[in-house]
Amino acid sequence: MSLPDALENLLHARTGPMTTELVQHPADHGLGLGRVPARLAPAATTNMVCGFCSTGCSLRVHLDAEGQAINLSADPDYPVNLGMACPKGWEALTPLAAPDRVTAPLLRTSRDGALVPTDWPTALATFTEKMKGIQRDHGSQAIAFLSTGQIVMEEMAFLGALFKFGMGALHCDSNTRQCMATSHVAYKQSFGFDAPPFTYADFEESDALIFIGANPCIAHPIMWQRVMMNQRNPEIVVVDPRATETAQAATLHVALRPKSDLTFLYGLAHLLIARGTVKPDFIAAHTSNYEAFAAFVATFTPEHTAAETGVPLATLHRLVEIIATRERVSFWWTMGVNQSHEATRTAQAIINLALMTGHIGRPGTGANSITGQCNAMGSRLFGNATSLLGGYDTANPAHRTHVAGVLGLDAALIPDRPGYAYDQILDAIERGEIRGLWVIATNTAHSWINQSRARTLLAKLDFLVVQDMYATTETAQLADLVLPAAGWGEKDGILINSERRLGVVKKVSRAPGQALSDFAIFQLVAQAWGCGEMFREWSSPEAAFQILKRLSAGQPCDFTGIRDYAHISAEGGIQWPMAAPSFSSTPRVQCPSRPTRPIRSSSSPAAAPPRNGTPARAPTRARSSASSRPRCSPPRSIPTTPTASASTPATV
Repeated sequence: MSLPDALENLLHARTGPMTTELVQHPADHGLGLGRVPARLAPAATTNMVCGFCSTGCSLRVHLDAEGQAINLSADPDYPVNLGMACPKGWEALTPLAAPDRVTAPLLRTSRDGALVPTDWPTALATFTEKMKGIQRDHGSQAIAFLSTGQIVMEEMAFLGALFKFGMGALHCDSNTRQCMATSHVAYKQSFGFDAPPFTYADFEESDALIFIGANPCIAHPIMWQRVMMNQRNPEIVVVDPRATETAQAATLHVALRPKSDLTFLYGLAHLLIARGTVKPDFIAAHTSNYEAFAAFVATFTPEHTAAETGVPLATLHRLVEIIATRERVSFWWTMGVNQSHEATRTAQAIINLALMTGHIGRPGTGANSITGQCNAMGSRLFGNATSLLGGYDTANPAHRTHVAGVLGLDAALIPDRPGYAYDQILDAIERGEIRGLWVIATNTAHSWINQSRARTLLAKLDFLVVQDMYATTETAQLADLVLPAAGWGEKDGILINSERRLGVVKKVSRAPGQALSDFAIFQLVAQAWGCGEMFREWSSPEAAFQILKRLSAGQPCDFTGIRDYAHISAEGGIQWPMAAPSFSSTPRVQCPSRPTRPIRSSSSPAAAPPRNGTPARAPTRARSSASSRPRCSPPRSIPTTPTASASTPATV
C-alpha cells in the first residue's frame, strides 16, 4: 500500500470497528474500570481469585448474556489487591484462548509414532490397562505421579486420595517441592505445623521490612504496592547478592556473598544478643532451647561474619540497630531462600530472629514466607503426597485411623509411610523401580533442574501420561497419552494464597473441545479403575470442599467455620484458622505458650529434629495451653551436612 493510500485509510477507515463499538461507559456496572468499549459491555459480572501466583488477587470477570467471560477488571473491594492488578492478572483470560490447547485425548499408538486424537473411553481404557499392567508386573509402587501447585485444592486432594487409597500406589509429589518444601519444613520444625503467620496488612503496618532473597517489586508486584502504601516511614532492607529492583528501592541493600546466608543470620543473632535487645520474657514464655542457640551463635562474631559474608561491619551494625529499635519489624523471604544452599536452616534462622526479638504475632511483624504458585498453600495442606490429607502424619496410626474415619475408608488402605519426593521419584525411574508416571499440570522436562536428565528419564518409562491444557509442552511431547484438561476460569474450586486466605475460582468459560476439569478427569479415572464407589461423596468440587472441611477440624488449619463457597465469596476470601462455631477468621497466627516436647541442643547429632508423634496443634491464639511451642531451631555448624529437607522428605 502506498503512503497516500495508507494515510487515506488511516483518516477515513473503510474497515474495522464502528465508532459506536468504541464508546466508553465508565459508570456502568460498577466495574472499577474507566474505559470499557461498548462491544465488551457485560450483561453481568462475578468475582473470583486470579490463578497466576500466590498473591491471590480478586478479579471482576465481565460476562456476556450467556454467562461467558469476555473481559475483566480488578476487584476494588477485595482485601488483597484493593482494586489493583498486575499485568498477568489483566491477561488472565488470554491463555484460555491459546491456539495450542488440547481439545481431545491424544494417544501414541506405537513407540515411534505420533500422538493422534482419540476418544475418552479409549483414553481411560488405555490408562487403566497400562497402569494396572505395570503394577501387576512390577508391584503396586511401580507407578507414580508428579503434580502441581496450580490446580484447585479439591482437585489436589482428590488426586492424592485416588492415587493412594483407590489405586493402591504410594509415590507421588508436587512441583511445589522445588519452591516451598524448605519453608514448609522450617515452619513445621519450628512451630509444629506449616502455618505462615502473617496477613498482607503487615506490609503496611511494619516499621521495618527485611526482605531476604525476595524481589517483590517484580515477582509479587501487588504485595510491593502494599509496601508502598505503608505510612509509617519504614526502613526497607533487602538482603540479596544481586542489586534487584527491590534492592534499588530499599533504604538499605545488604549485598552478601552467595551461600553465606546462615553465617550472616547467625551473626545478626550474635549481635542482637550482645546488644541486649532480645526479649527474655517473650523467649521464656514462647520458645524453648534458646540457651543452646545463644551458646552456638557466640562464635559468630562481627569480624567473623563480615569476613565470611563480605558485608561491612558498619552495615551489620546498622541492620542490628534497625531490628533493635523499630517497634514493628517483619522478615520476608521467598525463592532466594527456598531454593538456596541450606534453605531449611536458613528459613529457620530467620524465624529465630523473629522469635528472639519478639517480632511475631503482632501487627507489622512476623517471620513470613511468601509463596510462589497460586495454590502451593493448598498443596501443602491437602496434596496427600509426603504427608496425609489435612497436615496429618502418615506414620501415626491414630492419624491414619482418624482420616480414614472422616473419609469413610478402611484405615488399612492408607499407607503407613510417606512416598518418594520429586527427586527420589526421578531417581527411582532411573533405577527401573518406577515404570509408569502420571504428570498433572506441570512440565518436568522443562522445569526440573537438569532438563537433559529429566528428558532421558521420562523417555525411559514404560508409560507416560500427561494431563494438561497444552499439547506443546516439552513433557507432553514425550507422552504416550495426553489427557486434555480445563484451566483456571473453566472450573470451580478453592485456591489458598500466601496469607492463608481461601478464595473461590469459578467456571466462567467453556473448556475447548473435549477438555474436562481435572476433578472430572479424576472421577472418570476412579470409575475406570473400579474404585468409583469409594469416592461417591466426591460428587463435585464443593462436595469435596465439605469433606476437606471435616478433615481440618481441630487442626491448626481448621476452617470448619466456613459454610460454603458462597460464604467465602461474600466475605472477600477467608483466612484459616476459622473454626466453628466462632465463625471468626484469625488474620495472624500467633505464638503459643507451652512446650509439648524438647528439642536437641547444639551438641546433638546433626540430624533432623524428631517428628511430633501426636496430632500437631499449631498456635491460633497467644498463650493457648493446647498449642505446641515454637522454638529456636537447632543450630548447625558451618560448613554443614545436608539440610533436613535433603535427609527427610518434606511434607508437601
